[in-house]
Amino acid sequence: MSRVGKSPVEIPKGVTVTVDGRIVKVKGPKGELATEMTGDITARVDGNVVRVERSSETKEMRSLHGTMRALVANTVTGVSDGFFKNLDIIGVGYSAELKGKNLQLKLGFSHLCVFEPPKGVEIEVPASTRIVVRGIDRQQVGQAAADIRALRPPEPYKGKGIRYHDEYVRRKAGKLAVSSGT
Repeated sequence: MSRVGKSPVEIPKGVTVTVDGRIVKVKGPKGELATEMTGDITARVDGNVVRVERSSETKEMRSLHGTMRALVANTVTGVSDGFFKNLDIIGVGYSAELKGKNLQLKLGFSHLCVFEPPKGVEIEVPASTRIVVRGIDRQQVGQAAADIRALRPPEPYKGKGIRYHDEYVRRKAGKLAVSSGT
């Protein structure tokens, strides 16, 4: 058995889970999400837990078992608590601000970088150098944060750019002035 796949997914209060054939629909206080089961993986609701089961012991089914359980757990967590990613902007003159729903970034280019968030993703700017990406779909939140970071990834010499709050950027020494022997 998959160690991840065999553990049940707890259903918190205020969240309802229904299994309709191959689709697991989850409704909660923050919204509604659905996950489609792939392969011969099935899900069933037992009281206040969801159990994900596989039909065979083939290598493909074993590899999908834990993945499908994790996706169901992410949908349950998303509709109850939601997901977020914190980004930091490092660099002199670099800043961010919201104009309506769009994020405008000054990143040292000759133009403003404008990021339009996808549907279901909210962006907050608590400080001019901090960005918070929120949503109920973990994949969408992670992709939106990665797209913002890709506008100016951190560079290794001065560390300037957009990075995740908990990201460590390994710094390089750069060129050293060497005196010639003549």
